[in-house]
Amino acid sequence: MKAMILAAGLGTRLRPLTDDRPKALVEIDGRTLLELTLTRLSKFGIREVIINAHHFADRIFEYLNGRKNFGMKIEISREDVLLDTGGGLKKAAWFFLQDSGALDEPFLLHNVDVISTIDLARMAQSHKENQALATLAVMQRDSSRQLLFDDAQQLCGRRRGSGQSDEIVRHGPMLHPLGFAGVHIISPRLLGMIERVGVFSIIDTYLDLATRGEKIQAFRADEYYWRDLGKLDQVAQAQLDYRRKMFA
Repeated sequence: MKAMILAAGLGTRLRPLTDDRPKALVEIDGRTLLELTLTRLSKFGIREVIINAHHFADRIFEYLNGRKNFGMKIEISREDVLLDTGGGLKKAAWFFLQDSGALDEPFLLHNVDVISTIDLARMAQSHKENQALATLAVMQRDSSRQLLFDDAQQLCGRRRGSGQSDEIVRHGPMLHPLGFAGVHIISPRLLGMIERVGVFSIIDTYLDLATRGEKIQAFRADEYYWRDLGKLDQVAQAQLDYRRKMFA
């Protein structure tokens, strides 16, 4: 299995830590977010990774080069303009399509500013068993951007901001709001189904595809440790969690 790490964001909410580095090189107890993510992917058996980069992209290249890519085959997808998650994946699609013999092999998409103990092997097995186009790690948690799933755990819509009605793309008798965890497993055939261009979120594409009846499946990750590191206080808490060995 191959993987893509989403690391192109400006990390503005992490300033001043990101005044002189990309958020991928922000450290947790002396280890960068990028190292933590790559180490986790390596333990899962992934050896080929593409990383999108924009803010201080050269720093990421230098960092990886100085560490011999942590023993992995790594490509950098440079974005002159931030393309968001969907646009970034579309630009890097070649990485997953270059080997015609592996077009049935799903790949992992992982935010660099997410730390978790989600069982990736179990998630990959769920993706296979459900014959999903994409599988999203989700959990019951407070979030301003909750996705809506039916009883069969298929994506049906999303919650909008306060005062706005939900966006429903397929109807079910009962819809459940769940927070997305920033970890996806995707079948490569999805790449040829992306119709949006330019700057767009991958969630928009998932909703487009769910409208057409494609299976965008939830993987419940409530039992695992998970933390988003988009803010300074979250980084500080992750430092404490790391020392308590809540993740490695």
